[in-house]
Amino acid sequence: MARRRARILIGTSGWSYPHWRGPFYPVDLPHEVQLAFYAERFRSVEINSTFYRLPERKTLKAWHDAVPGEFVFAVKASRFITHMKKLNTPAPALRSFFRRIEVLGDKLGPVLFQLPPRWRCNPKRLASFLGSLSRDFRYAFEFRDPSWLTPDIYGLLAHHNAALCIYELAGYRSPIAVTSRLVYIRLHGSEGPYQGCYDRRTLAHWAKKIRAWSSEGRSVCCYFDNDQLGYAALNARELACLVGRQKAPSKTW
Repeated sequence: MARRRARILIGTSGWSYPHWRGPFYPVDLPHEVQLAFYAERFRSVEINSTFYRLPERKTLKAWHDAVPGEFVFAVKASRFITHMKKLNTPAPALRSFFRRIEVLGDKLGPVLFQLPPRWRCNPKRLASFLGSLSRDFRYAFEFRDPSWLTPDIYGLLAHHNAALCIYELAGYRSPIAVTSRLVYIRLHGSEGPYQGCYDRRTLAHWAKKIRAWSSEGRSVCCYFDNDQLGYAALNARELACLVGRQKAPSKTW
């Protein structure tokens, strides 16, 4: 995504949910064509499964080939990097992760590092990690412990052109601070983690902000993680409509 023009990309966190059959996917749609179906309706998706384990190269290649040329995959970094090693990651492990996701080629977008709750702010560790990252990619950092959400950390991210992930989770909204040419938003649910459907007023709030950031020449990625009952797909479609990137969602998709 580092070389892409500024874009607005709205989608969901993941696309393969059994309970989306009916609310989003046709009940009889084969699993292997779900991504292609999704990509006909959205221009981007955030891959969450990479947090738990790296897909095989052939799987990533199949995903790459299933979507149009302008489609973008955001990738959530491995929990080995963020939760087990807490950014003190051996260089070979970091290289292995990036070599694997590079199979996505020109459809590879930002890499998200979601840091664990109850891990207190460690500016030195973050600075060292940021300095070790290749400039060939764009990065976003989601801090689940509020001790990280300080002007000093925002400045450190800005120095490396890395985005502070702006997010909503269980009634909490992180500070809205822009630290790079990329704005990265995650909406985890209006009624609790991964639950609830966002109302039009909230979506209009985000649409206004997204249009403003885009007018400044920034790329904006916004992903819905409220997968309950397929609400993520519905809200993503509604937000894209409000921003002006899609027609109004139909009940039958």
